[in-house]
Amino acid sequence: MTESILVERDGAIATVVLNRPEKLNALTRAMWRRLGEIIESLSADDDLRCVVLRGAGGKAFAAGADIGEFETERANRERAGVYAAEVGRAIASIEACRHPTLALIEGACVGGGLEVAAFCDMRICGESSSFGVPIKRLGLVVGYEELRGLIALVGRAATLEILLEGRIFGADEALRMGLVNRVVPDGKVEEEAYATARRIAEGAPLVARWHKRFVKRLDDPAPLTEAELEETLACYDTDDFRRGYQAFLAKKKPDFTGR
Repeated sequence: MTESILVERDGAIATVVLNRPEKLNALTRAMWRRLGEIIESLSADDDLRCVVLRGAGGKAFAAGADIGEFETERANRERAGVYAAEVGRAIASIEACRHPTLALIEGACVGGGLEVAAFCDMRICGESSSFGVPIKRLGLVVGYEELRGLIALVGRAATLEILLEGRIFGADEALRMGLVNRVVPDGKVEEEAYATARRIAEGAPLVARWHKRFVKRLDDPAPLTEAELEETLACYDTDDFRRGYQAFLAKKKPDFTGR
């Protein structure tokens, strides 16, 4: 049986591939579970500096959940609760990943696929990519945890627009909403996404991890503690800081070690 999620490595960049192209990478319960396991494992890998998520086949990032599973996996509240736990773990793992995450979006990115992409740090798509959460037609709701990704990107009004209308919209509108960072010609999505991943990977990895944590922390309205403010100075004690400024003065490319 073909592995439904693949992991590829190119130096400090890992690619996680949703691998059901014959079903437009529609996500099964097993895929949600495996996605969470894989991202948790990659997050713990200190040699990584960026994780790219993409769909196989070039026609879709992911066309939502596999509706064919509903009769068995989501037929009632109890089964749906088990399913929701798998989805929640996968989304939480993406949100908590220590390394920068980038969604490489070709084609359709709808429903659960859009939820996955929304929790990545960046999203790059093609001109013909399409987006939406048309689950009003299925009598389903998006749970609180899944909603947070959309609201963080586009705000309350646009999130309700996406959910209440349930329409599929294009890349230009997604860009105007703030749902994606960049739209490029369809044939250039992979090239631009990996060029972006390489730029991320060239930076000091500790700094990238700190910035992710600091930005997330600022979502919390609680006042920053003295310890948190002090942590912003920790970079000055790192080997990467010394390498960085010395390379700058010498007009050389820095070779960061993550220490």
